[in-house]
Amino acid sequence: MNTKIRFQLSVMMFLQFFIWGAWYVTGPNYLGTIGFRAEDFGWTYAVGPIAGMISPFFVGMIADRFFAAQRVLGLMHILGALIMFGATAMMKSATPSPDAINVAIFGYMLTFYPTLALTNTLAMKNMTNPEKEFPLIRVLGTIGWIVAGVSLTWIGWDKSINMFYLTAGAALALGIFSFLLPNTPPTGSGKVTIRQILGLDALVLLKNKSYFIFMLSSLLICIPLAFYYQIASRVVEMTGLPIGQTMSYGQMSEIFFMIIMPFFFARLGVKWMLALGMLCWVTRYGLFALGAPAQVSWMIIGGIALHGACYDFFFVTGQIYTDQIAPKHIRAQAQGMLVLFTLGVGMAIGAKVAGKVEAMHTTEASKMHAAQVVAKGKQIEELTVKVAGASGAEETALQEQIKRLGMEQTEERRAELKAIEWKPLWGKPALFASAVLVLFVLFFRNPKPGQATLSKSEQPRPQPAQTSA
Repeated sequence: MNTKIRFQLSVMMFLQFFIWGAWYVTGPNYLGTIGFRAEDFGWTYAVGPIAGMISPFFVGMIADRFFAAQRVLGLMHILGALIMFGATAMMKSATPSPDAINVAIFGYMLTFYPTLALTNTLAMKNMTNPEKEFPLIRVLGTIGWIVAGVSLTWIGWDKSINMFYLTAGAALALGIFSFLLPNTPPTGSGKVTIRQILGLDALVLLKNKSYFIFMLSSLLICIPLAFYYQIASRVVEMTGLPIGQTMSYGQMSEIFFMIIMPFFFARLGVKWMLALGMLCWVTRYGLFALGAPAQVSWMIIGGIALHGACYDFFFVTGQIYTDQIAPKHIRAQAQGMLVLFTLGVGMAIGAKVAGKVEAMHTTEASKMHAAQVVAKGKQIEELTVKVAGASGAEETALQEQIKRLGMEQTEERRAELKAIEWKPLWGKPALFASAVLVLFVLFFRNPKPGQATLSKSEQPRPQPAQTSA
């Protein structure tokens, strides 16, 4: 791979995850100030996984068979940028509607989720040695997410609508840049079947009892994962830590744990690597349950830093295990099925469950303070408009009022968050993750050496019309 292509792919991967990191974990810190409640956040974080279950199949087929991948990538991001700009207009309206905003976010995620697979495909097709070159390109994505989170803190946007403007702007930039990427024309041919589009051939893997337990555990463990993405940043805000920067520690730890992962994998094997990943899940939520009520900073930071172990030890190991056990001709479908069940079905269920659990532990006092946060925000907006037409002493007086209201709004916001029943809220996903861990350890069996793949009787017969890639 020449230097020019390496640079292009690195910029692409950096921006791809910068876009995601610019709003995904910090969004509630702003949306909560314009009237979003627990049930609303449940939908905000459910629509992404639902979009992930719908759009990648069809967009991927279009890129495989009809249009060059870089053009599809560019169009998806430009369309996403326009939808996100539209969502910000809804957020700035006099009476923001969480339902309408969530519909817009759903539209945006329909454009974003397919680009996760498209960037991987585009990168690998332009590499001479993907096994060695792809990890070095993919790590730029993690760095992009980190830079987005740290930048939000440094410029003071991790509680502001500006994070959504940044997301839209970055999406537009990547959309335009995509047309400069190496030409990656479609290569698919032959008849397209419903089984091929939906990846149904991979379902045969579930005949293997251990793989079924693995898939069931993967789906279930993604239910508590949703709590992290949609709630953790508000614990960080309540504790007084820099929000975007602190949440990016999870991605920083991903890089560290990815480096040391081969050492553990060689000694623990598939089963205990997966179990260790789930144990980190339990530990993380235990730290949040104990640390959030008393705002213990090291427990909050420690729980976030464990995100790297949770992700790498479980998800990356799961991807490796899936690659080992699946027959060669359905490996791509098997990986797609894993994503569908985890980041699709599991996360969608988890988002709604997290919203319900948060609502259950949001006290009346918290709701009263939340109403004050929204009311003071509207007062600040009204005064900001007046400042534009004022001057002299009047302008100074208005600026002082805005500053005072801003301080009052911050105090009301802290009071709102402190009034939430954090211990039982985080205790529930901790107990749930513990139950999944026990289920997995009791029923999963490591594949014996040389017996990683399915037996001949379990393997689907490859059909020529379905396997032309």
